[in-house]
Amino acid sequence: MKNCFNLLLWAIFVCAAMGACNRSGEISDTPTSGTMKISVDESFAPIIDSHVYTFQKLYKYAKVNAAYKPEGEVMKDLLQDSARLVIVARQLTPTEMQVFEKIKITPRVTKVAIDGVALIVHPENTDTLLAIPQLKDIFTGKTTSWKKINAKSALDDITIVFDNSNSSTARYVIDSINQKQPLPAKAFAAKSNPELVDYVANNRNAIGVIGVNWISDFDDSTAIGFLKKIKVVAVGRNINPAAPDTYYQPFQGYLAEGTYPLRRNLYIISREARAGLGTGFASFVAGDKGQRIFLKSGLVPATMPIRLVNIRE
Repeated sequence: MKNCFNLLLWAIFVCAAMGACNRSGEISDTPTSGTMKISVDESFAPIIDSHVYTFQKLYKYAKVNAAYKPEGEVMKDLLQDSARLVIVARQLTPTEMQVFEKIKITPRVTKVAIDGVALIVHPENTDTLLAIPQLKDIFTGKTTSWKKINAKSALDDITIVFDNSNSSTARYVIDSINQKQPLPAKAFAAKSNPELVDYVANNRNAIGVIGVNWISDFDDSTAIGFLKKIKVVAVGRNINPAAPDTYYQPFQGYLAEGTYPLRRNLYIISREARAGLGTGFASFVAGDKGQRIFLKSGLVPATMPIRLVNIRE
């Protein structure tokens, strides 16, 4: 009897120790509880903040610590296992996939929304219709003055400003507009999206490149404040000043139907090998509640249909 009692005490001790280990160890989280660090492209900070806040409200035992960084640093976090899950505007490159193949991990990639890259200018700038060929000339340094865009312009040399030199918006311009040609040496980074907006608002010759979600939510005081300071450029695929209705601003409907040219997809990439908190958060963002947050913010949810209404005068 004494031996049985001792065995029972030992079993209780082992179970208690294992429970403590689970509470403090790396595998203590579940899809709806625990603590996790994620790394997020800083151009999506407003919208992902909303997702994190709502997820934690729904699941009070879940804590998601989101670090907002330039895209290059976000991908470094994923590859170096500093973040279990990242949110970025591109998929993995072949070189990045090779890193995971070597360590025998198959990352899960989930498309969660359609976003866009917006171009903003000073309120006094009257040249708010720009076509892709014109943008390519600006962003490769071929066109350096607003007077070359419009001979009657009262503005002078063009100043190009990004949120960060290693940002996804800078990469997008190089890849999709410049066709891999580099940016001009005079292009510079403002260190953050709010600083970018302030710079454009205070410099008549500036053109800024910013993620659409910073200016798309008309219920958000920050977005409304930004829109009061600047103008948003309408972008066309071809130079055709006689047909201004072929230029589009990055409104949700134009993103959805593909008429706004500067679109990009938003992805969650997870290296989580089990059903932990990363899986739970990714499922939430890709699910009904998460997709409704994208819809409300002015982006296009990946899994929820958008109703487009044409209004004719």
